[in-house]
Amino acid sequence: MTPDDLETDPRFPSGKWQGFWTQTIPLRAKPLQEMVLAFHRGTIEGEGRDPVGPFIIRGTYSIEDGQCRWMKRYIGRHDVFSRGFNEGKGIWGTWEILDTIILRGGFHIWPEGLPVPSASTLAAEADLPIGDLVEVN
Repeated sequence: MTPDDLETDPRFPSGKWQGFWTQTIPLRAKPLQEMVLAFHRGTIEGEGRDPVGPFIIRGTYSIEDGQCRWMKRYIGRHDVFSRGFNEGKGIWGTWEILDTIILRGGFHIWPEGLPVPSASTLAAEADLPIGDLVEVN
């Protein structure tokens, strides 16, 4: 695959991505993950790592509706099926492990270099009018 073959839709840039996943049983506080993904003619391929270990990703995406589906295979361990949606601020979705018990959770990934889209930030700034200061006793 050459750079000319990669997806041109800005929602699906090939390269480094980062993000987190959530899990409630057992409780884990947003473990971080990093990966390198290639988006090409409706397919996703990549590799990465997180606290569980290194993994590979193989799946599909749609530029028509932003839907994504992939299998995350932890090397020498288990598989995780993920499905999500890209609305322009990364891919949000759910993951599922179908093993002896079913584990589920959520995830959010986004291209490296973008601000953390899931962080809520509020900022306000104002200059005080120096000539109108009033002394309060």
